This record gives sequence, C-alpha cells and structure tokens, in this order.
Amino acid sequence: MIRSKSEEKVSVASNWKLVWWRFRKNKLAVLSLILLFFVLLIIMFPDFFANQKSEETNARQAFVPIQKLHFFRDGKPDLWADKMVGKRNPKTLAMEWVIDEEGYTDLKFLGKSFKWKFLFWETNVHLITSANPGERVFLLGSDRMGRDQYSRLMYATRTSLTVGLVSVLLSVFLGVVLGGISGYFGGAVDMVIQRLIEILNSIPYVPIWMAMAAALPREWSAEQRFFAITVILSLLGWTTLGREVRGKFMSIREEDFVLAAELIGCSKARIIMKHMVPTFLSHIIATGTLSIPAMIVNETSLSFLGLGLRPPAISYGVMLQEAQNVQTMANASWLMIPGLVLVIAVLMFNLIGDGLRDAADPYSK
Repeated sequence: MIRSKSEEKVSVASNWKLVWWRFRKNKLAVLSLILLFFVLLIIMFPDFFANQKSEETNARQAFVPIQKLHFFRDGKPDLWADKMVGKRNPKTLAMEWVIDEEGYTDLKFLGKSFKWKFLFWETNVHLITSANPGERVFLLGSDRMGRDQYSRLMYATRTSLTVGLVSVLLSVFLGVVLGGISGYFGGAVDMVIQRLIEILNSIPYVPIWMAMAAALPREWSAEQRFFAITVILSLLGWTTLGREVRGKFMSIREEDFVLAAELIGCSKARIIMKHMVPTFLSHIIATGTLSIPAMIVNETSLSFLGLGLRPPAISYGVMLQEAQNVQTMANASWLMIPGLVLVIAVLMFNLIGDGLRDAADPYSK
C-alpha cells in the first residue's frame, strides 16, 4: 500500500510536532497565544509601556475620566487625546471633568518621559507620551490620588501575572517530584506523601490566608511579601498534579523502558526525570497552564481583601481596592478596568490550557 506524503509526514513527526499541528487548529488558543506574547512583553518592560511613574500623584487631578485616544485629525494621521478640564460644581462643590472642545492633548509615539532601566540598559523612551513636557495624559483615567490608571495597570500586570507564573512553576516542580517519588517507590513513601496531600486538601484556604496575613511582619517590604505569597500559593497548589503524576508513574514503572534503565544502572532520579516524566510532559504543561488562572485569581483576591500585597506594591487586587463602594463605581467606573483585564488574562490562559490539553493526545480524533 502506497502512503500519501501527508501520511509519511505524520509517521516521522516527533510528538511535539504532532502537538503543535493539533494545537494550531484551535484558532482561539492560537489567538490567546499571540496575546500572551504581548502580555509577556508588558511583564518584561512595564516601564516602556507606562508613560508616568506609578507613584506620581496630584490631588488636583483626582478621578479624571478616560481621555479618548485618536489616531486621525482633519483627515490626516495624528496621535492625540481629548483634553479634560475640571470645573467645580457650585452646588456639590465636587470637581467635574468635561472635554475641552477647543483644545486637545498632543501625544507622541516613542516619546520621552522618566528614565527607566532594564538590566544594564538605561533609557527614557516610552511607547506613548505627551508631546508637551510636564503635561499628563490619563488614557485609562486617574484614581482618587491623581495616579495614572494606565501606567499603574502595566505594573500591576507584571506583579499579578508573575505571581501566577512563578507559583505554578514551583507547584509543578513539587507535584512532579513528590508525585513521581510517591508513584515510583510506593510503599511507606507513597503512604506518607498521600497523607500529606490529604491534609493539605482538607485545610480551608480562607483561614490560611487570614493566618498568613497575621503572621507576615508589617515591616516586610513588598518584595518579601511577594516572595511569601508565591511560596504559600505553591505549597497549596501542587496536590492535584502530584496525584496525577503518581497515578501515571504507578502505571508505567513496570514498563520495559523503565526496567531497562534500572538494569543499566541509571540512578532513581535519572529514571524519574529523564525517562518517566517525558512520557506525559505535554499533559504536565497543559495542567500547569490551566492552573495559572487560579493562582492569579487567588493573589488578586488576597490583595483585594488586604491579606496579600499592599501599597506601595501594585497588583490587580491592590488597584481594585479603589473600587470597593457603589458610589465610586458609579462616578468613576474606569476604576473597574483592572477587573476586566483580570478576566481577559484568566480567559487567555484557560483557552491556551484547553488547547494544550486537547493537543496533548495528537492521535485522538
């Protein structure tokens, strides 16, 4: 029987190629992967995307609405934003912001603002800045202290998503190592690790978070609290993957390739990491990707409730603390934008995880 070129191509393809061919058929997953690429750029270079320092405040510019971005003026390409003017309401004495119909805020692409540093490279170039030095622009509005929501959102994206990514990496490492040891050795080792998993799963998360908030010293810096929250989320998040790895190892530990590795004198660690883990590495990656949204939501919830990161640290939860009452939400709805960005980030990782999970078995129909 003569096989077609496509059949021959599949027959010699590696497992990773088969996974990629199946993954790219999922259009939503591919679009999410492209979006993830841009999100990673924000995580790496938040200072470049921001146009103001996160701590820059001005009480006279509190609750400035979103300045709409425009790309054309008088039929010609031009980057500018609406100019906002504050007027005091004579009855309520509250500051009300309206669009100045006669003016505008001229913007510059790849303009210059505050200096920032990445590794050994220092620059003051930013993606979008005001063309007039000293003039502030609020692309996503400002908060009660006159801080730029857009710039703060860039730094919050770095913080919240880094917590999620690092926590998942640590939890995947713990799940693979402890689950692999449990499934490979069995016996008393397996019993101890499984009882540990049951104990961790039986502890309710809310009391742990409250105890953690009380235990963390108040004088700790934002970096120390970041590290502590990341470690705690990792210690609580590895149990599900650990059980999955254990079950897989118990099913393949008597396979010929494992016995052959033992006969030629391979160490236990090499057998686990070099021979057994790669047999379902794609499943581990898919499971880890699907765990990222939960980690991000956990960090946001902790920070929103005041149990996690605290100012001057910036995360989605810290920013959402500004929108806790109905009056603020009604008068400054743009303060809810971090919540919308959180939803988009969670959907992005879920779609990528679903695509990887479906692609992990390329031979399924």
